[in-house]
Amino acid sequence: MTRFHLPDMSCAHCEKTLRAALDKALPGAAVEVDLAAHLLSVAGDAAIAEAAIRDAGYTPERQA
Repeated sequence: MTRFHLPDMSCAHCEKTLRAALDKALPGAAVEVDLAAHLLSVAGDAAIAEAAIRDAGYTPERQA
C-alpha cells in the first residue's frame, strides 16, 4: 500500500472522484480513505496511482 496526503481532499464527493479515478487506473486495487486526516492509501503501482490522482485534479503528497 502507498499512502498519500491529499490536502485538497475534503468531502465525500472528493472521495468518490478519487475512487473512480483509481479504479480506472488500477482496476480492483484496494483503496482506503481517511477524509478527516486527508489520507488515501492504495494498493498497486504507486506511480500510476499518483498520476491518476493528479489527473483527477488533486495534489498528492506521497508519505513515507
